Amino acid sequence: MANLRDIRRRIKSIKNTAQITKAMQMVAASRMRKAQLSAIAGRPYATQLDEIAYHLHNSGSDFTHPLIHERPVKKACALVITTDKGLCGALNTNLLREVLKQDPEGKKAYITAGRRGKQFLARLGRELLADFEIKDNFTFRDSKRISAFLIERYIKEEFDTVEIYFTRFINTINQKPERSDLMPIGVHKFGFKDSEEVVPGDYLFEPDAPHLLSKLLPFYVHFEVYQALLDAKASEHSARMVAMKNATDNANELVKDLTLEYNKARQSMITTELLEISSAAAALG
Repeated sequence: MANLRDIRRRIKSIKNTAQITKAMQMVAASRMRKAQLSAIAGRPYATQLDEIAYHLHNSGSDFTHPLIHERPVKKACALVITTDKGLCGALNTNLLREVLKQDPEGKKAYITAGRRGKQFLARLGRELLADFEIKDNFTFRDSKRISAFLIERYIKEEFDTVEIYFTRFINTINQKPERSDLMPIGVHKFGFKDSEEVVPGDYLFEPDAPHLLSKLLPFYVHFEVYQALLDAKASEHSARMVAMKNATDNANELVKDLTLEYNKARQSMITTELLEISSAAAALG
């Protein structure tokens, strides 16, 4: 009897867990669609921005700017974008593994967006310059707090190169950890391996190209950080939805197995009681 009570308790507990994971799955699914659309919608804009920046950069004018000036790397900085919460599978683990792979000796300084990355790097004793909180409904203005901080410190030469680690959204099932150079901005940053990939054409710039490029380069950094955050959010909600769906399915399967075990144990107990009654009746007869 005690065994039956234990099985009933386990079934009830697992059913409660399944209800929680199902609710979390539905919440993640509702947020996932909006985040995915936002991440995908920004990519054509980023491609067009790359092309304009490429033509401005190659307009033939002599131009210098702190954001494109390369200098010897004495200190490197990395922006790491993770989630605030867990329950999203191996999303953060895969990204942070890539971070450690690129900096095994811990020589870089770090800026984090997301509590998981901050906690992980703090436990390892890595140098943390700042931590930013990014909510689900963040705006371009919110993301500019991060990129403006990076631009200011980079121009002051507190570090000589900036890279960004985030999870690129591919589809609901597939998200890929990615590392990207953020500053200094070279022509390779404009997304073209060579000039043949750029649609040829004559551009007339007003005002002149150097003036436009000086305004475009900070915006270029702002938008790249913003797009990385959009990808990270889309990846987070997609991974959490899939993880919670798998957890719900596993819980339901476990409930089925335990229910079968419970029915077998109950049937065995009933059979034993019938045998005892039959034996007693035969003895009395």
